[in-house]
Amino acid sequence: MEEENRVDNQLPIENTTSEVEKKPLVGKFNTSGSKNLVMVIVAVVVVGFGVLTGWLLSGAQNGKTQEKVTGTNVTQTKKEAGISDEKTFRDTAQGLMKEGGINGEGTHHLERDGGPSQYVYLTSSVIDLDSFVGKNVQVWGETIKGAKAGWLMDVGKVKVLD
Repeated sequence: MEEENRVDNQLPIENTTSEVEKKPLVGKFNTSGSKNLVMVIVAVVVVGFGVLTGWLLSGAQNGKTQEKVTGTNVTQTKKEAGISDEKTFRDTAQGLMKEGGINGEGTHHLERDGGPSQYVYLTSSVIDLDSFVGKNVQVWGETIKGAKAGWLMDVGKVKVLD
């Protein structure tokens, strides 16, 4: 029988099946209330510190965030509106201002010679472009990437040419 438990003249193989059957595969969890209570308190404290840190780093005061205002002046007349900052608004285009963008990009567009492929789609966070609809204008702004618009511009300055 000793030869049956040997494999290629190596040490005898021990029969471990009785040990495996004695020990359960999955142990029982500790369900004492004091350890669970400590874990809940630690979790609440960690989440509380995270919220407090986020609030302090955001710069919020009394539920309001601080706005940083640069020293730019927005001017608006009947013939011209916007910021005269040539460093920020380097791109320029001319055309007839019309209302409507393309597939959700832009609020207005400039109709230019060459048809719709040459239109410049416009948006602005500085100027109310509605007051220039139907007028021949020159715009200064910054080109931004559009998914559908061939040329999408964030307008910073508008001047009526007529």
